[in-house]
Amino acid sequence: METSKKFNSTLTLWSLAISAFAIGSTEFISVGLLPLLVNSFNVTLSVASLTVSVYAFGVMIGAPVLTKLTTQWNRHTLMAGLMLVYIIGNVLAASATNFFWLLAGRIIAALVHGLFMSVSSVIAADVVAPSKRASAIAMMFTGLTVATVTGVPLGTFIGQHFGWRMSFLFLALIGLISMIANWVLVPRNLPIGGKIKFGSIGKLITDKKILLALPLTVFGYGSTFTSYTYISPILSQLMHFSADNIVIILIAYGLMVAIGNTIGGRVADANPVTALGWMFSLLTVSLVLLGIFIHLKWLGLLMTLFLGLFAFMNVPGEQLLIVQLAEKSHPKDIGLASALNISAFNIGIMVGSGLGSQVVQLSSLGWTPYAGAIMGVIAVGLTLKLKQIE
Repeated sequence: METSKKFNSTLTLWSLAISAFAIGSTEFISVGLLPLLVNSFNVTLSVASLTVSVYAFGVMIGAPVLTKLTTQWNRHTLMAGLMLVYIIGNVLAASATNFFWLLAGRIIAALVHGLFMSVSSVIAADVVAPSKRASAIAMMFTGLTVATVTGVPLGTFIGQHFGWRMSFLFLALIGLISMIANWVLVPRNLPIGGKIKFGSIGKLITDKKILLALPLTVFGYGSTFTSYTYISPILSQLMHFSADNIVIILIAYGLMVAIGNTIGGRVADANPVTALGWMFSLLTVSLVLLGIFIHLKWLGLLMTLFLGLFAFMNVPGEQLLIVQLAEKSHPKDIGLASALNISAFNIGIMVGSGLGSQVVQLSSLGWTPYAGAIMGVIAVGLTLKLKQIE
């Protein structure tokens, strides 16, 4: 009986990881397609980067709002239904006749992203022992990191050789596989969440520790995106790598992200605040080093991969921290707290990519890592403050 329970929990985590892979591929696919979108729609690089920031905006809005609206829905049906909407969003993006409809498709897919990640984080934490929660969340988020390893580079390769529209159709196909996986592997008897009241959001965001933890996610996670949003033009224009080489580099970068995510999940289990302090310190150093060597082909590449190691290492710890804080002070609002943190992740993407866009417009691509390092320093300061009030 115990083995069966463990086996079912593992299957649940794998189904969540498969869907996270689909969603992660969609979130970051436009990073590799920016040059193609610039040419197809005749827009500037900064405008094309809206496909990243608008997606993040959709997640930011969708996570808390849709979590409130669907909190008492059957989780099995909800998880499968979300992937159906995800498919529709990517098909709309693939068939876009102008840049507006491309952004519309991105927003539809993003709304699903926010709700899926907030609910699946809670499910992942619930189906394992308390001591394994960060590792379970890390396993679910592995879908995102594997998407960075294979989904984004493969989507970029498809876009370069068959057109960017085929990249979004590729994502829709992955979404179909994910929908089937959710329907078959997610348990039908998952607990229904409690009814969320409007006042719950106010209670959460006025909690001193949560009020520090949410901007910690914004600045820490978002710091990478000042430069990662523009990784393709950085590799091609500043380091002078060919298009085919960039696909290979994106795979290598994704592998480093996957390694970092796994390490982060294991390290954060014991004490997430202390672990996050070290992670953000190392992330800040890696951004500074990338800025220093960004015009040198091979040293720049080495620093890019070094950045990948620390880019998502913080994700499991940040999500675990929010769940732990909510459990202690707001046990009825854990799902909403998780949703707010998912929004914080994507506010971070908006802030990071938006800051990077301003740097590109006012200066050059080469200065984007330094802007991220400033955000990293703020994140380190927030972890120190959290440590003081623990």
